Amino acid sequence: MFDAELDATARAAAPDALRVVEVRRYASRDAAGLAEIVARFMAETGLRGERASFGIAGPVREGRVRATNLPWEVDAADVAAAAGLPRVTLLNDLEANAWGLRALPPAAFVTLQEGAPGATGNAALLSAGTGLGEAGLHWDGREHRPFACEGGHATFAPRTPLEVELMQHLAGRFGHVSWERVLSGPGLVNVWRFLLARRGAEEPPWAADAKRRNDLGAEITKAALAGSDAVASEALDLLVGFYGAEAGNLALKMLATGGVHVGGGIAPRIRSRLEGPGFLDAFLDKGRMRPLLETMPVRLVIDDRAALFGAAWHATFEQERTPR
Repeated sequence: MFDAELDATARAAAPDALRVVEVRRYASRDAAGLAEIVARFMAETGLRGERASFGIAGPVREGRVRATNLPWEVDAADVAAAAGLPRVTLLNDLEANAWGLRALPPAAFVTLQEGAPGATGNAALLSAGTGLGEAGLHWDGREHRPFACEGGHATFAPRTPLEVELMQHLAGRFGHVSWERVLSGPGLVNVWRFLLARRGAEEPPWAADAKRRNDLGAEITKAALAGSDAVASEALDLLVGFYGAEAGNLALKMLATGGVHVGGGIAPRIRSRLEGPGFLDAFLDKGRMRPLLETMPVRLVIDDRAALFGAAWHATFEQERTPR
């Protein structure tokens, strides 16, 4: 489950700035679809607009998307009717995140690797949370143009005997083992349960309450960061390595000489681990391509407003340039 944030934006004094007018949070589990939430937002605020863009987790095709982790089928025309707007665009959520990077302040980024001075070129973004999202940013010589992909559902590539064992364990449960199965909130739980089974250990007492709250991944993270549970700590170390390894994979596929951005709900919470050696060691561990990866800036996004700002940016400045 995730919360849908909707806002109204307007141009500020600068031609490329956004001014937040209203922000409200709605639990997706309480609604049958996005159109219902939009109608509620409009009714509660009385705001009206000329156009809107929304980031949705899933592949967008011809103005429609079946949400990946929600029982929603979203149609731009239905949302437009609910909002009373002539123009609505649906974006993949990571594409919206990528648009939002340019609207975030410098304080929203933490450097994990400096890269080459004045690095330019394509860029990449990956974000782990409820799922694993990925996007590219094509450099056209003047600016970055984001585009969506579904790389989080590509096949997981184990690097060690332990990771091969993990893949085999998960294949028995799921069949296809994607990166999202190991690099996400549910993925952390998958890894933790595998380690428990491998050790023949029982779940700790705190896990039962966390499961009742549907918050097991967060509790595993807390225990790992506190150093109070060895299995939780090992699971988080594996997840950090997976983050680095897949960030390196994406960097090579996008030839992201302009930089790699690491975001999502998990990354800011485990900043101390990502700033340790595990992430970069896995990121750079690409054989002959290590020198290339060393030139790429790598930045952690610690501001959770990227997708919100990105959707607003697209509606405000990009819809006319990129009709859908």
